[in-house]
Amino acid sequence: MYTTLIILLVSSLLFMSGKVRSDLVAMCALVLLVLFGILTPEEALSGFSDKVVVMMIGLFVVGGAIFQTGLAKMISSKILKLAGDSEVKLLVLVMLVTSFIGAFVSNTGTVALMMPIVVSMAMSGNINSSRLLMPMAFASSMGGMMTLIGTPPNLVIEGEMVKAGYEKLSFFSFTPVGLVCLLVGLLVLIPVSGWFLNKKGDNKTDKNKGGKTLNDLVGEYQLSKNLYRVLVTEQSAAVGKSLKELNLSQRYKVSVLEIRRKATSNNPFFKTGSQEVVSAQTIVNEGDILYLSGGFEFIEQMNAENGFSFLEAHHPEERMPNELHFHDIGIAEVLIMPASKLVNTPIKDSKLREHYGLNILGIQRKDGYILQNLKEEKMHSGDILLVQGTWDHIGKLSAERSQLVVLGQPLAEASKVTLTHKAPIAALIMLAMVLAMMFDFIPIAPVTAVLIASLLMVISGALRNIESAYKTINWESIVLIAGMLPMALALEKTGVSALVSNGLVESLGDKSPYVLLAGVYFTTSLMTMFISNTATAVLLAPIALKTAVTLGLQPQAFLFAVAVGASMCFASPFSTPPNALVMSAGRYTFMDYVKVGLPLQIIMGIVMVFVLPLLFPFAN
Repeated sequence: MYTTLIILLVSSLLFMSGKVRSDLVAMCALVLLVLFGILTPEEALSGFSDKVVVMMIGLFVVGGAIFQTGLAKMISSKILKLAGDSEVKLLVLVMLVTSFIGAFVSNTGTVALMMPIVVSMAMSGNINSSRLLMPMAFASSMGGMMTLIGTPPNLVIEGEMVKAGYEKLSFFSFTPVGLVCLLVGLLVLIPVSGWFLNKKGDNKTDKNKGGKTLNDLVGEYQLSKNLYRVLVTEQSAAVGKSLKELNLSQRYKVSVLEIRRKATSNNPFFKTGSQEVVSAQTIVNEGDILYLSGGFEFIEQMNAENGFSFLEAHHPEERMPNELHFHDIGIAEVLIMPASKLVNTPIKDSKLREHYGLNILGIQRKDGYILQNLKEEKMHSGDILLVQGTWDHIGKLSAERSQLVVLGQPLAEASKVTLTHKAPIAALIMLAMVLAMMFDFIPIAPVTAVLIASLLMVISGALRNIESAYKTINWESIVLIAGMLPMALALEKTGVSALVSNGLVESLGDKSPYVLLAGVYFTTSLMTMFISNTATAVLLAPIALKTAVTLGLQPQAFLFAVAVGASMCFASPFSTPPNALVMSAGRYTFMDYVKVGLPLQIIMGIVMVFVLPLLFPFAN
């Protein structure tokens, strides 16, 4: 018992100091519990297979897709319009929306759903995301108190009451309690978050870090200066021919930058089309949109001779602006090394298209740019080539360091490109996941719904590839929660939990009902800081009910005190999954939770001690 308490105490001190990474502290504590024989290796590793941890991983992926497709930005812009220029109004709106969703969806799911939206909102409104993320996480727990299914402790006390022969709680029995929690949360968090959560530099970005942006390259190489879109009509003689056969670049001095294919779906909601990098073998089809760079008079001549037409404003694809998109294909600069085989080789013989699937769009030589008639141009050592291709092909080019060096971080830039054409698909997947988690009659467990949704986000292309999915996962939070979950088992096995709960509650049995209620509430609140809220509720609910019945009191207020105390735990990042989920994104330390969460936790407890007896009297 004492060994477990010492490990817990040292871990808590290290968490509070912030000098050691929280995930490292959790893993060290886990290893010590195994070395001292308190937990078996299987018990110690059980946290990594816990459904909460698995669900968190899936939800990170879903949240990443919501952000990547721009869906988060679309939703956040609507909320920003409602909030106007008021940061306080925005905070209130975020908490209200989050708590409403949290009433029907697990608080973990709610936070993962709202986190990309709130981060996007903060970036758009030039607000510190730290000001909003922690209150959002707390609001998800407050919302969970509004319905029977909102949080597991609610179901625990309902089951305990039914087992003892009391009337079953209805779906909205918790709503008055939840509304009080939300009101207290708003009144406390509006001033407190302003004092402690305005972290400096949260939204600062180093524009030059990682090299030039995609927009910088487009401007520097004048890619959009003479950019035109032409439509391949049904009557065109070019239909069915390859670009090599058409020889557009030689005949009309134009460069074909990319082709947009017709949408394969007849559903206008999914009518997004596809991008293709061109090659000599690319076949031109009816309905294709060619993105061309060249002189207007030459393109007019080409249209007349080949049956093409300029894309008119009323065309259904006009919702794509007259600019290059980087959803599937991208651009990057590569430097030719002195030892490269490409030195003194004409562009047409470079084989970059054959070997890497890349086109050369321009050359930067010293202080000048070569942008026209590139095929015959010989490459020199020190030349910088602007290449175009799929992001995967650009990524593979990084391996050829003896021949070419990729400048900047093009794949990092690719991750910033929002896949807006996939937003409708991401929205449908997200909606289906939420519905599956909300309604019991859908025979899919919440963790299964999340895993299916995360897989669909990757398969549907809402995330660029599986590597992008892995990058969305905050492994520090995952390891922290997985490492701390077995601590609850250690506290139960060594009798610490039972000793604390029985000792505190029984010692207050002869006091005023209000004192006993406060004892139950704050015992629950204290224990939830170290073990899961569900485990705390399971442990304390029968003790609270038995104590109340023994003293001739109605048990409802005491059981609700257990449920609220277990759910309204804010003073620790690992007390609930939502707290852990926002820790990294908000750049919070352990002490941030103590400064903001502890006052809220104490004030919430004091309010509940007086409100619960009003809602659920001690006597009939």
